[in-house]
Amino acid sequence: MKCLKCLSDKIVKYGKTHYGKQRYKCKDCNRQFVENPRHQPISDDQRNLIDKLLLERISLEGIVRVTGVSKRWLQYYINQKYYQVEKKAIISEKKKGKLILQLDELWSFIINKKIKVWIWIALDSKTREIVGLVAGDRSQETAKKLWDNLPPVYRQCAVFYTDFWEAYAVVFPSKRHKAVDKSSGKTSYIERFNNTLRQRVSRLVRKTLSFSKKFENHLGSLWYFVHDYNSRLNLKE
Repeated sequence: MKCLKCLSDKIVKYGKTHYGKQRYKCKDCNRQFVENPRHQPISDDQRNLIDKLLLERISLEGIVRVTGVSKRWLQYYINQKYYQVEKKAIISEKKKGKLILQLDELWSFIINKKIKVWIWIALDSKTREIVGLVAGDRSQETAKKLWDNLPPVYRQCAVFYTDFWEAYAVVFPSKRHKAVDKSSGKTSYIERFNNTLRQRVSRLVRKTLSFSKKFENHLGSLWYFVHDYNSRLNLKE
């Protein structure tokens, strides 16, 4: 018998699992394992496939069926991935000048529709990049979090187009804030992106069984999609 990790043959018995199977331990790398495990180690190809499937409108049960991994392992993997994802936008370099942002709020929920979570998004009108995103209620405090989440260059010189929600007028600089209605076309890009989110992220579909149960995963899934979305835009340039 050899270690599954380092292929060393310095293997010793190391008690038994709660199922009664003999556990072994490698004396070189301290890897613990059992012989002929019921669940085989997850390969890099499987992990890469799961990473891609998380960007599509497919439930966790669907990913389990496609990849063959256990739901318990998949949930642990997703928890770790969404916890570690960067909660700031990764965008192309911007110079000070005429920058225009479109901002909007998107309704969503956690566990049930009584627990509302509003997703606040900021989009660059020229590059179409998502440059800011926060989730919370629809208060001035959450609007302030969106302001703080924006890259400094936008806070310094961008013009902000929003709807008439009063929280924007309180938080964003009055000289650079423009409240407009949908017919103006000044917020058309962000409204189109909201539709993209609902089409691509299953937990945002209005009638869905793929809803979030944890706020951290809800926010993490959004940022995971946004990073991929922005990276694809930059590849097109």
